[in-house]
Amino acid sequence: MRLDEISTPSRVADADEGVSGAELGLAARNHGMPLEAMRYDVTPAGLHYLLIHYDIPFVDPAAWRLTLDGLVDRPLTIDLETLRAMPATTVRSTMECAGNGRARLEPRPVSQPWLVEAVGTAEWTGVPLRDVLTAAGVRDGAVDVVFTGADHGVERGVEQDYQRKLTVAEALSPDVLIAYAMNGAPLLPQHGFPVRLLVPGWYGMTNVKWLTRIEVLDHAFTGFQQKAYVVRQSADEPGEPITRIAPRALVIPPGFPDFMTRGRVVRPGPVLIEGRAWSGRAPVERVEVSVDGGETWAEAALAPDGGHRWAWRRWSWSWVAEPGQHLVTARATTSDGEVQPVDAPWNRGGFANNAVHRIPVTCLEA
Repeated sequence: MRLDEISTPSRVADADEGVSGAELGLAARNHGMPLEAMRYDVTPAGLHYLLIHYDIPFVDPAAWRLTLDGLVDRPLTIDLETLRAMPATTVRSTMECAGNGRARLEPRPVSQPWLVEAVGTAEWTGVPLRDVLTAAGVRDGAVDVVFTGADHGVERGVEQDYQRKLTVAEALSPDVLIAYAMNGAPLLPQHGFPVRLLVPGWYGMTNVKWLTRIEVLDHAFTGFQQKAYVVRQSADEPGEPITRIAPRALVIPPGFPDFMTRGRVVRPGPVLIEGRAWSGRAPVERVEVSVDGGETWAEAALAPDGGHRWAWRRWSWSWVAEPGQHLVTARATTSDGEVQPVDAPWNRGGFANNAVHRIPVTCLEA
């Protein structure tokens, strides 16, 4: 049997096609953040969203090495002890999967069936990537920096190590880290132990886990994962690469839930509607809330960012609930005027769908 016979190509579900057993397997293996966990400024590691492309590698920290080579003056091999001894910094960053919201699209792209929970905010500690690149001496003519993880598998018939790239300019950004700690503790195995890449403001696929090699190239890298994460309408077009996180506001579900539907129930009177908003593009400067599905909007109070440029911000709005059915909705606007759309444009991969978050709410009779 050939590899292309055991890996189903990317496709779009038929109109009457339900979620498959394979997709349920992905949903069971990966997990989103419970929306009520947005009450934490920093998401506990066990509640942070998780997406694993292949297997979680078993890495012996004593044997682990990071190789930095390619178009550099001084190729480096760094062990974990040496990395941890280098000057470090901590960045609070909201990370979101590029496929967040995919399952809400119609027709539905067949893949990990995310709703809106594929997000989390953590404090990542590590060595600035630019310090290591400077120590290696990036040569003139360098174009891309490629990051390779220890995870290995097959995707759409292609056997591969997981690899992503940044341009040299992007890699030299001061907040990009070779991270070895999450929320003050060593990375958990599922989050990339012992070392991962952190690129604040970029979708999660860029943040390569189980990092083993950094290679500087004199040409553009066109590996599988670079070509897979693009916005396109058909399978035969090259598409637009996905990079920075689109603006989004999510609502912390108010009241209490119905077990099966997760629809919310509140009682008449004052109800605090709150949530988080973030963007990897221009900063969020405004959040609006609606309780009638977007017919009318009210501006929420937006908390300051506290100096954490790449982390979500808390917002809140006071609602006097009346008996009946309501549709609570929130949307974010950035400092350069980008408004989160009510309905995001469809694309074949189901990527960067930042359509507004809607939560059905039933207000009981008094």
